[in-house]
Amino acid sequence: MNPHARFSLLRPAALFTAISLSGCAVFAPPPPPPPPPPPPSVSIARLYEQPAERNFINGLRFYEEGQYERAEALLKRSLAEGLHDRNDIAVAQKHLAFIACAYNRPGDCEQAFRAAFVADPSFRLSEAEVGHPLWGPVYKRVASEQATRAPADAKQRSPGGNDPAMPATTLP
Repeated sequence: MNPHARFSLLRPAALFTAISLSGCAVFAPPPPPPPPPPPPSVSIARLYEQPAERNFINGLRFYEEGQYERAEALLKRSLAEGLHDRNDIAVAQKHLAFIACAYNRPGDCEQAFRAAFVADPSFRLSEAEVGHPLWGPVYKRVASEQATRAPADAKQRSPGGNDPAMPATTLP
């Protein structure tokens, strides 16, 4: 075979291979998108400008300083003024429960723990807090009631249950 003829046969094959390989780069998957930006931070200064949040922060500060009467007044005021965050509401109720138990008001203590669970169903005390001799037993009783109530509440909210907020559905 003529060497020029062989070269002329290889040339289209090489061209086809080059085009084919360059086409692979076109069909390669795109790079992954960049990660989303972090959520905007919450300005403590702006929160402090809101009356409910300011009273909540100051109530916690007075609690930590051992000024329980002032802490109780400010925490109650923060709730009355419409504290927004469900976790903050639960924390305010937790501290109100601690104060009530410390002042031998078990009914108020229990009520505050119940309100904390209403605000945040995943509300839990730390192990050290659960072990406290004044409010630990009250918390355990309320938490136990919440645990037994949760399956019943879920059953009522299931389709066809008795929860008036949930329309009954019929399954085919």
